[in-house]
Amino acid sequence: MTPTLTPTPVSPSPSTTFADLALVEPIQRALAEKNYTIPSPIQAQSIPYLLQGRDFIGIAQTGTGKTAAFALPILQRLAANPAPATSKRPRALILAPTRELAAQIGQSFATYGRYLKLTHTTVFGGVNIGPQIRTLSRGVDVLIATPGRLMDLENQRHVSLDKVEVFVLDEADRMLDLGFVHEIKRIITKLPPRRQSLLFSATMPPAIQDLASSLVHNPARVEVTPVSTTAERIDQQVCFLNRGDKCRALVHFFKQQPDGLVLVFVRMKHMANKLVEQLARDGVQAEAIHGNKSQAARQRALENFRAGRSRVLVATDIAARGIDVKGITLVVNYDLPEEPESYVHRIGRTARAGLDGKAIAFCDTSERTLLRQIERLIRRPIPVLKDHPFAAAAAQDAAPRVDYGNGIDRVHRPSPNRNGGGFRPSSGGGSRFGGARSGEGQARSGGSRFGGRNRR
Repeated sequence: MTPTLTPTPVSPSPSTTFADLALVEPIQRALAEKNYTIPSPIQAQSIPYLLQGRDFIGIAQTGTGKTAAFALPILQRLAANPAPATSKRPRALILAPTRELAAQIGQSFATYGRYLKLTHTTVFGGVNIGPQIRTLSRGVDVLIATPGRLMDLENQRHVSLDKVEVFVLDEADRMLDLGFVHEIKRIITKLPPRRQSLLFSATMPPAIQDLASSLVHNPARVEVTPVSTTAERIDQQVCFLNRGDKCRALVHFFKQQPDGLVLVFVRMKHMANKLVEQLARDGVQAEAIHGNKSQAARQRALENFRAGRSRVLVATDIAARGIDVKGITLVVNYDLPEEPESYVHRIGRTARAGLDGKAIAFCDTSERTLLRQIERLIRRPIPVLKDHPFAAAAAQDAAPRVDYGNGIDRVHRPSPNRNGGGFRPSSGGGSRFGGARSGEGQARSGGSRFGGRNRR
């Protein structure tokens, strides 16, 4: 049964400030120190509902400020009802799909709650579990976790979820797309029935609606920046070329963009490593970030990129929603994504905080169908960049480009589930919670994904 949804409230006035949102003085002080004065639309519309204790559904892309939208009310709620930290029993649980996003959320709680007597910790795979066990045994108020490591800890009885007052499922569509549906459903069964539940997602396909029906009760709903829209400040272009010319074209565009950081997206993990090696031979300092990297290596690459020590970061989609770095002026889709929604999330890494940005998509002859799907989703053609040294005559013979209208006619893969869509059953054997799950945030063979009709 689909949950009853409260209509989206009228957008707040542009003059709305954080001071107007009834946040307590310690939180206001922390915000002021970061020069945060004007809330984003998702923050201004969500925080009043969440301060009332309402269950909530928020539909917003990464980069719209949703972490603060749920972190600030959680901190205020817990601070208003202080309780001694209980061993292994957190009062708030935030579930994130990747290590990078979990770490980012943890940093936000540290920033916003610096003047509150509340504790938090972050747990994810790919690192030693021992320190996480010791921290949980001392007791924390807020736990930020990835699904696999949380279930490992819960199975070993190092954490209990029976005292959780607030539960947040962040990036729900990405969580399910990575195959975590079974873990999420099991985690929900471990939570107390009386709690505040929040679900945030960039998209709202039927699979997410089904999950929401089991999670939230009479929720308020806020939707900002639909996934089919792209930032107005992003200068988007598509570059037709032969696949063998992509690396040289990448070096060419680096030289054309001498300032700012450059984020490059590839489809496969091994391709990320290979591309970094190729760029090094061309004198370009780059690092890779993907699911096969250890957490320490991923964090080091991200910090080097953030600090400008490595101007170029090559990433797979697994890291797309966990990268929140200022100063990215160019995003290159070296490989077009198989899921058109991923294109929007990829290019959303630039043109943040009111700045301009540029996105270039490389498209070889095998990727023209993927390009058409992206254009149907964003409801407009991407301008073709013709004036570059690698323009391939064969690639320009693409099918005529048309006005894609409202996107309703967008092609989709047929659902493998003949019973009407939904989740694909797992085809992989063995335990879902074994040692192989320590590398959190990797797409798993045999994991659950959306059925074709749902995903498209």
